[in-house]
Amino acid sequence: MRTCPSLLSGLLLADAALAQLPGIPTVPFKVGGKKTFKLDSVAKIIVDTRYTKATDASGLTLIPPTLHDFGATFAQDLQEVLNKTVTVIDGDKRESRTIFLTIDSEREYLDAARRSTSEGYTIVAEEDGVTIRGASSLGAWWGTRTLLQQAILGDHGAIPAGEGDDAPGWSTRGMMLDCGRHFYPKQFLIDMCSYISFFKQNTFHIHLSDNTIVPTYTPDNYNETYARFRLWSDSSEVSGLAKYANESYTKDDLEDIQKKCAARGVTVIPEIEAPGHCLPIVQWRPQIGYRGDLSLLNISHPDTIPTMKTIWREFLPWFHSSVVSIGADEYKGPEEDYKKFVNEMSAFINEQANKSIRIWGTFPAVKHDGSSTTVDSNITIQHWAYLFDNPYEDYIMNNYSVINSDEMYYIVMKDGPYGRTVNTSTTFTGNPDGHGPWYPNIFNLSKPDQNPLRDNQLIEGAISPLWNDHGANTSVYSEAYCAWRDGIPALADKHWGGNLTQGQYSSWLSKLLAKIPDQNLERRIPSTQSTIFSYDMRKFDGGSVTDKSGNKYDAKTTCKGADDGISMSPNCDITTPWSSKGRNYNLTLTLNIDKFLDETNTTLVLGSDSILMLTPNVTLFASGTYYRLNKTILCRHGFA
Repeated sequence: MRTCPSLLSGLLLADAALAQLPGIPTVPFKVGGKKTFKLDSVAKIIVDTRYTKATDASGLTLIPPTLHDFGATFAQDLQEVLNKTVTVIDGDKRESRTIFLTIDSEREYLDAARRSTSEGYTIVAEEDGVTIRGASSLGAWWGTRTLLQQAILGDHGAIPAGEGDDAPGWSTRGMMLDCGRHFYPKQFLIDMCSYISFFKQNTFHIHLSDNTIVPTYTPDNYNETYARFRLWSDSSEVSGLAKYANESYTKDDLEDIQKKCAARGVTVIPEIEAPGHCLPIVQWRPQIGYRGDLSLLNISHPDTIPTMKTIWREFLPWFHSSVVSIGADEYKGPEEDYKKFVNEMSAFINEQANKSIRIWGTFPAVKHDGSSTTVDSNITIQHWAYLFDNPYEDYIMNNYSVINSDEMYYIVMKDGPYGRTVNTSTTFTGNPDGHGPWYPNIFNLSKPDQNPLRDNQLIEGAISPLWNDHGANTSVYSEAYCAWRDGIPALADKHWGGNLTQGQYSSWLSKLLAKIPDQNLERRIPSTQSTIFSYDMRKFDGGSVTDKSGNKYDAKTTCKGADDGISMSPNCDITTPWSSKGRNYNLTLTLNIDKFLDETNTTLVLGSDSILMLTPNVTLFASGTYYRLNKTILCRHGFA
């Protein structure tokens, strides 16, 4: 699809007959006249009775939602975006003021490499309603994301009459989060799935075990170095592997994460890292550590592979994806041992659970003068750094499937060499052959001949990682979201194969961010003015404190009044309607402190994401960490 800068009625016109709908990713669309359908007039979603229980059997999830499931979720999203009631029913055809979801199994949708994809869909808009025909239930779901964005971006929330066929360029489109070196709560992961799904990303790779980076790992320091395995099982087979229940995921936790992500078209890909980055496993089984670097496994030790098989045997039933990652990153031991380990674990996981594996690019996959072993060709390799491989020459030219996770888009929290946010300039100008848009087939930003063609069938797609090499060092969990927020939509357009421009991105993103359903990662609080709430504690009526801002966010209190305000104690509280506020804001609080029950542990303000405390220093407790200021408050003194 060609692009053109002229804008008319919310549509980008390529010529008189062809257009694309506004949205991220962009959507090819052919306008059929001057009529439009206003999406806020939708009364109900109708799911084709013939396909209500149909699922997508060709994706990576093993728990695919039905077409009706997706329709019900879509109805909830429309209610949230349009602020009106929308119901979902099964039926035979579209009615007036409805959206009809169906499946067209006869139509072939192709990706960038001319491979058939079940994620394609067709939108047919008429003046009294819309029909979405998906190649599968998942394809129809992506069509609902397009309609949601039209409700936000379209002229008066309308979609023009016309028709468009859309399909992703690549089958793997997503992000990776390092949960091994920094814990993230279950709900944060679920909310991230809602966010990336809105932009049609379908993969959330979760890194579940790792250790912080230190100069050396020795018998003197290895037990004190931060290392975590995040899956908590009560099985005696893995007792002691995960040490901290409050910062681990139980089977029920992971079940909830996977189901709620799958409900939005996102497959969770779990990673248990080995034989490198293995300090949590070596702390559990010291005898299998590699001499000279105890963050590695000694693969030649007779207990090493049986130990890893024990771990995978325990947790494979927890994973609802047809592919898992065994990591296999940055191993510094013998290459031969490494390749034999990878092949044996691949065979074991396939035999146990009929799953394939992915690994990070570490050594050349094929045999060479320094290694007589070849990595099995059914293993997908996730390239990340030219320091370890050349994705085109080492893998693609040797017939290996590759995922592009090149460090050009790396974020390492609180780390100097890498960016603090996704470099969106690269997404729009990263092709070295003419400085056009970057796409997943582009691994090298300076040498065009090192990049395969866009239609190369060995490129599965792209996943962009966020790492926590230095451990738990973020102020609040949502700092990871803030680092990703603006980059994900730009990447998502290119992962899909769209042709979003920088101008369109800048114009549309802020409008979309305010309306993405089923999450509040921004911790937004609606307000009619700059002051969100304001309370005069000297004036309250019974158990209510009036909000003077005009937003009517009155607070409730169980405390008693005093001459100059409210008398606080551990036995009472003041509760606002909101539990958290995202960046940026100023909070002003005035207290007179008569005494401490515990001067090292006094809570002043308790929120869902952070706690303001006196310890006795003024302290912010967030993400499991105390951030203490160089200021203390004495009794009989004011605090403001």
